Amino acid sequence: MKLPLICPEKKCCRGKKECTPGKGLPKIVLVGSPNVGKSSLFNALSGNYTIVSNYPGTSVEVSRGKSKIGDMEYEIIDTPGMYSLLPVSEEERVSQRLLFDEKTFVCLHVVDARNLRRMLSFTLQLLEARLPLILVLNMMDEAEERGIEIDIQGLSRSLGIPVIGTVSSEGKGIEELKAAIAEYSHEKLNHEKTTPEIDYGPEVEPYISEIEGLLETAEETGISKRSLALLLLQGDRTALDSVSSHVEAYRHKSEKSEAGKNDFEELQNEQFQKLAETASVKAGVPLSYLFTLKRQEPVNEIVEQVMGVQGKEKKAAPKTKTEKKKRETKKVRLAENIDSVLTHPLLGIPVLLLVLYFGLYRFVGVFAAGTLVDFLENTVFGEHINPLVTTWFTSLVPYPALQDLFVGEYGIFTQAVTYAIALILPIVGAFFLVFSVIEDTGYLPRLGLLLDGMFKKIGLSGRAVIPMVLGFGCSTMATMVTRTLETKRERLISTILLALAIPCSAQLGIILSILSGNPNGLIVWAGVIVLEFAFIGYLAARILPGEAPTFILEMPPLRIPRLSNIAVKTYSRMHWYFLEVLPLFVLASVLIWIGRLTGLFALALKAMEYPTVWIGLPSDAADIFLFGFFRRDFGAAGLYGMHEAGLLTGVQLVVAAVTLTLFMPCIAQFMMTIKERGFRTALAISGFIFPSAFLAGFIVNTLLTALGVSL
Repeated sequence: MKLPLICPEKKCCRGKKECTPGKGLPKIVLVGSPNVGKSSLFNALSGNYTIVSNYPGTSVEVSRGKSKIGDMEYEIIDTPGMYSLLPVSEEERVSQRLLFDEKTFVCLHVVDARNLRRMLSFTLQLLEARLPLILVLNMMDEAEERGIEIDIQGLSRSLGIPVIGTVSSEGKGIEELKAAIAEYSHEKLNHEKTTPEIDYGPEVEPYISEIEGLLETAEETGISKRSLALLLLQGDRTALDSVSSHVEAYRHKSEKSEAGKNDFEELQNEQFQKLAETASVKAGVPLSYLFTLKRQEPVNEIVEQVMGVQGKEKKAAPKTKTEKKKRETKKVRLAENIDSVLTHPLLGIPVLLLVLYFGLYRFVGVFAAGTLVDFLENTVFGEHINPLVTTWFTSLVPYPALQDLFVGEYGIFTQAVTYAIALILPIVGAFFLVFSVIEDTGYLPRLGLLLDGMFKKIGLSGRAVIPMVLGFGCSTMATMVTRTLETKRERLISTILLALAIPCSAQLGIILSILSGNPNGLIVWAGVIVLEFAFIGYLAARILPGEAPTFILEMPPLRIPRLSNIAVKTYSRMHWYFLEVLPLFVLASVLIWIGRLTGLFALALKAMEYPTVWIGLPSDAADIFLFGFFRRDFGAAGLYGMHEAGLLTGVQLVVAAVTLTLFMPCIAQFMMTIKERGFRTALAISGFIFPSAFLAGFIVNTLLTALGVSL
């Protein structure tokens, strides 16, 4: 996630609300597979001038920034990961459309230097599309550790384009890349002269040529006619849409009638489809498979010429090099052994439990939500700051209503600011610190692979592990991240589960802190939440229509996380969260204040008392559920207060914790659900969650009471 900062210079759009850094400047577009370091390269090039927005008509994020390179300023665009010009997901289609629609000054194809053979096929596709290109070999340090040697100059000569080696996470090679971009502005490379055209065989070439002849306006798409013809033969939707939009010539012939245009589009699409079917029959294999094989042939030739592995050909090597090679081999084998454990269906579970225990329970729950919060809330704010501010404010403002708004029981300062800084910020900060470590080590995609089989049973794929884990930090942010899931069905199921059974870090930390002294109660609470998560997910997967999700995920190498990267990521996420949470805390305090003045709050509390008493809790506990709607953290904080005051028995504490965890999403998450899924869907989800949470609380209370369990 990148921190969305509006350009502080306000030159690009003169400070308008829709400011886009670099708007109108020559465009540098970063393309490449996931997990090759595009984002770190983007950050190195763009600095702080960054904004994250959705691509028009989609929910996929595209990052834009600007950078001064040499004497010129450029707009930098970081596209979602893609493996080829033929997309298989919404994210890849957005990247493809960017290449179609944007007038690109130069594309930076970022590849993992360790996997050159696999990634050069996409480079040839980009060259075939006649896009201005610079190849960036990233992660050169990891390639060298594995003994991989790449002749960068030789690769540049073979491809006919500049090739730069980088280590973007450390800033190595960035200046050389900037120099190559600056030189590119003085010298446009001609791919037709330097890059040989790939021959796809006598069975298919006539059909490619025939479609090229039909594409009179294909140059307007930003890619070559030949590349567009190849995509049309493979039935690519974006290519068909692009061709269908260029029917101006025919519209004149048909007197510009809309019916004539539609008829022409249908005829044109049918013609392309027939050509594709005939070509596929002639080839004897699916065309996408044939094209991939044909591109791989020159890739293999190039790789054999420019890449080698130390010690593979030279048998007699100096002792120091031999020892170095042995050490590198041991490191690779160790990484592979660790990989096999982390993704093993049996051995991987104990590792996951250890991560959850030490990462979430001990660090977030006990240390952050217990020790740190106790010091900040009770000592710093409770004994020093709040009494001072309350005394000062009441002496200056003699009006009781305003005193209640700012320094009363639910005041803006005494509750909103105190909770945000002393209660929520340390818990959320601790979670994001753990999440950044997990993310940087490469454990997160391995966790996705480990849980993929389990997630398939609830209608999700292993890819959903990212929003689910992120939901333990902030469910609002996680709901936004569900847009990266491939199908509408998967996005809806994950949104339901996030709203229902995933507690945010602040709520989780407080509940863990409360139940840490009651291990049996903690086990009951965790068991009920897991069962509810699995049961509702299973039902949703069976009821909601749609295909089962597929799971394709690039597996990055295991790494020792860099302290600087963890610090930057944690700070950025905390900064985003704090800017999001503090205004909502203030809004909640104001709404509570208005509700108390008008009597609406008392009516709402009275209504909440009935289901609260029904599940075996005292009527005073209605407050925590009402506050929980404003912010989940508010409700958890109210539960914490009742626990500290000794107002709940052990069974009541567990029932309240279960019901509160499964209760309505907070206002922020509700608004994000409206934005992502629509108002009716958000209302339906909330309408389902409200009764199901109290039903779960009633069942837990009934069972524990009937069995005579004392917690």
